[in-house]
Amino acid sequence: MNSLGLSPPQAFKGIALFTPGGDVTYCIDTQKQAHWHLHLCAALQELLNLAEPPHFLLPCYTATLDVWTDIYTQQSRQCAEAYPPVLKYRPLLNALFSLDEADWQPVFRPEEFCNPLVIESYRPKFPTLWNNHNLIFRVETAPSHLARLPANLSQMKAPPPRPPGFVFRLYIAGQDNQTAAILGNLYQLLDQTMHDPYTLRVVDVNKHPEQAETDQISATPTLIRVWPLPIKRIVGSLNAFSNLDNLVQILTQTRE
Repeated sequence: MNSLGLSPPQAFKGIALFTPGGDVTYCIDTQKQAHWHLHLCAALQELLNLAEPPHFLLPCYTATLDVWTDIYTQQSRQCAEAYPPVLKYRPLLNALFSLDEADWQPVFRPEEFCNPLVIESYRPKFPTLWNNHNLIFRVETAPSHLARLPANLSQMKAPPPRPPGFVFRLYIAGQDNQTAAILGNLYQLLDQTMHDPYTLRVVDVNKHPEQAETDQISATPTLIRVWPLPIKRIVGSLNAFSNLDNLVQILTQTRE
């Protein structure tokens, strides 16, 4: 099955989700209003007749592309990132997103999600994902059966339009179930609320103490909005915020 779309616009968010066998679903979103990571998992479920969405593929089998126009120079800019298991598909990613030669950068790989032994443990339940079906499918809308988000997320007010190009860093200390939950909730929150391209980097302070020292990390988890200025930081679990509207305002507000 092959479903290549038309050339993407000048500014867009592109997300691709691969399977261990090499199939891929992807999207091109000019509005950045949908939780596409979940859409792509649900699309794989429908296309390959899986018992449930293969959420275990997130994030280590994903690639993300942000393309935007610099508001000051009017030049096109891009940020292309892929997890190590899918870096070998760079030529295909360039073709999907109509890029001449994007500089795809490797993304830090959380061992909790991307440990080969952990991924392999899902093979008995999802054997189809380890076969190649020559599947290249562009997801245009949310799959029909995709579960709705909890009411407190789906009813959040969308933030006003902001200059493009948000960059976040999430500092963690090792991998455990709590870290996995924080990362999953953060992806869901950003995909549901951000109207602009964003990049999220995960940094383990145990493996990269020098970067933690540079950003003056005193506790984990810590989420930092690196760009746009001013820098914002949130220390502690995102679940501690009872008012998610206030959390979104902290993440997206560009003026004091």
